[in-house]
Amino acid sequence: MAYSGLLSRYGHLLNLPPHTRTISLLEGDTPLIPADYLSRQLGGGFELFIKFEGLNPTGSFKDRGMTAAVSEAFGRNATTVICASTGNTAASAAAYAARAGMKSIVLIPQGKVAAGKLAGAAAYGARVIQIEGSFDDALTMVIEITNKHPICLVNSINPYRIEGQKTGAFEICDAIESAPDWLCLPVGNAGNISAYWAGFKQYNEIKSTGLPQVLGVQAAGAAPLVIGHAVENPETVATAIRIGKPARGEQALQAAEESNGKIIAATDTQIVDMQKLLARLEGIWVEPASAAGLAGLAIEIENGNLNPKGKRVVAICTGHGLKDPDIVIKDMVKPQVVMPNLSALEEVILG
Repeated sequence: MAYSGLLSRYGHLLNLPPHTRTISLLEGDTPLIPADYLSRQLGGGFELFIKFEGLNPTGSFKDRGMTAAVSEAFGRNATTVICASTGNTAASAAAYAARAGMKSIVLIPQGKVAAGKLAGAAAYGARVIQIEGSFDDALTMVIEITNKHPICLVNSINPYRIEGQKTGAFEICDAIESAPDWLCLPVGNAGNISAYWAGFKQYNEIKSTGLPQVLGVQAAGAAPLVIGHAVENPETVATAIRIGKPARGEQALQAAEESNGKIIAATDTQIVDMQKLLARLEGIWVEPASAAGLAGLAIEIENGNLNPKGKRVVAICTGHGLKDPDIVIKDMVKPQVVMPNLSALEEVILG
């Protein structure tokens, strides 16, 4: 039987209203890839899997929640969706709105969105508006306008976004027939960590899959849940998690506490080093923010705070490297030029 999208597969487990009409790009069903080389690099003795969400239709995990949010909006005859975004939400909202024949509007912080993500939103036909402020300012504005006008807000404060994103937890349990011992993932606006925890709890009630300990990782320059207060001017190369006031921060902290896990911070250097290591060891290229969960895992192992021996660990890599290629391009060595003959090529390759 052909795969038919998340709402077809898991809709009966999601709290969606009866008027919902499915809008799908066959999202989900992303691979859970064994990462044996990286596991050995981190000390070995444990199973490590990468849930590669960059293989969703628009290249990020946002498609899981967006299929649910846009399907609900479409079912009640909404004509326009709006979101604030650091990039991935914008592309996803625009794609699903296009699929439904709806208009999309995205607000982005000026100069703070990776080109690959902005291009996606534009390609799908969104009206892109830059504001002179942060993501948090943009989110405040879209909340205000949707409170005043009949425009559907599709940021993660939309409860149907969380319902859709729970399916990542369902897929993991279905793939390995239980919850992992540890789940590691980036934390920005904190919708994804909240959704995964809700999903694991729900599946445990249904199928007795057990529960993971959750390790959420923020970028050190945008770590309000670690330092205990909002960050007015968040800064990090991990643009997808450059958020100073997470909309679901309290739920993220609750997920960490209930799971006997934690939320920590990783520096930009640690995040980028892990991004490069994952690509070179495992052939998996993710955007910088996606490597934050693995960077946090490495930090905790190195500091002796987490012993993964004999455990099963899943890291959520939220977006594809093509979403934000600037880091790689900036550091890339200029390709060597040779004459178009065999002897010249032999001299370069064989010395």
